[in-house]
Amino acid sequence: MKKDIRGNIFLKFRYLRLKIFKHSSSFFTKISFILRGVKYGKNLKCYSIPITVRSFESVMEIGNNCSFRSDQASNLVGINRKCIINTIYRNSEIIIGDNCGFSGTVISAAKSIRIGKDVLCGANTTITDFDWHGVEPEERRTSPEPKEVVIEDNVWLGLNSIVLKGVTIGKNSVIGANSVVTKDIPANVVAGGNPCKVIRNFSS
Repeated sequence: MKKDIRGNIFLKFRYLRLKIFKHSSSFFTKISFILRGVKYGKNLKCYSIPITVRSFESVMEIGNNCSFRSDQASNLVGINRKCIINTIYRNSEIIIGDNCGFSGTVISAAKSIRIGKDVLCGANTTITDFDWHGVEPEERRTSPEPKEVVIEDNVWLGLNSIVLKGVTIGKNSVIGANSVVTKDIPANVVAGGNPCKVIRNFSS
């Protein structure tokens, strides 16, 4: 079997590009966070600069060893947008624990979104604690009441999944790709679908 020299060269070139890109993007993201009053921990890794909007008197805190992938080439499962982190109102908060990874993820808080440690968010996931617009026709230009979101330690959100307001996802649980989470999901389960439901428990 012949050696795939061209494949090997391009693979090494890709790794080199990503390494250089990570260092430069992380540097400029840190500057952006400092200017916007975002607190971040050690070893922040970014592939392209995430979009960040922090409202007046709101809180954004990011733990140690977190990564944000906003570049299509940094995650080949198919990122189709940059990471977006934003607080909408005064006194709203986004708190992210250590060792979390985000790929084209939107995190938008009008009240509170708390993400634990070791959480993985697959490509193009969305986490929001409010509806953005009212449901009834006469209410669609109003701002509905937000409800806090909690994602506990070691949760994995699959590709394109959406976590909506008032939801708690228990530790170690996995949310399947393309799921819409509208109600609480317990710890130690695999869940999926629209609306998201428990499929099975992890064996103890």
